[in-house]
Amino acid sequence: MDKIDKKILKEIQQHGRITMTELASRTGITKTPCIDRLRKLEKQGIISGYGAHLNPEKLEAGHIAFVQVSLNDTTTIALQEFNLAVKKVPQIQSCHMIAGNFDYLLKVRTKDVTEYRHFLGTTLAQLPKVQHTSTFIVMESVTDRVTFDIPE
Repeated sequence: MDKIDKKILKEIQQHGRITMTELASRTGITKTPCIDRLRKLEKQGIISGYGAHLNPEKLEAGHIAFVQVSLNDTTTIALQEFNLAVKKVPQIQSCHMIAGNFDYLLKVRTKDVTEYRHFLGTTLAQLPKVQHTSTFIVMESVTDRVTFDIPE
């Protein structure tokens, strides 16, 4: 990946609906090579998809909780079962297996704390192999990026 590819990635992260003509202009190449490079980045899996940035507040999902989850079984089959179940829960925005005093860290979005409390008892606690959860309520999001810096 060269500097032009990196410029393409930076531009499409910030301007997802940019035209190929404008993208080519901003990256200093002509349209056809720009399209070819973009397709190559997609084929390599560097670009994994496209989408809109949505406002969670407007969609009644402004309440964020981070949840530490400990399982009662960490065999490969148990972990796979938990992983599959988590992927089906729309309120769980991200799920990360952690090395430490607990097994997973989840980012959960709900309308408010009342909805989160209901979610905790009816959904989260019912996931396979969940032994213990510990919730941390977000009071303010200082930064919550969906993009990241492309190294030069």
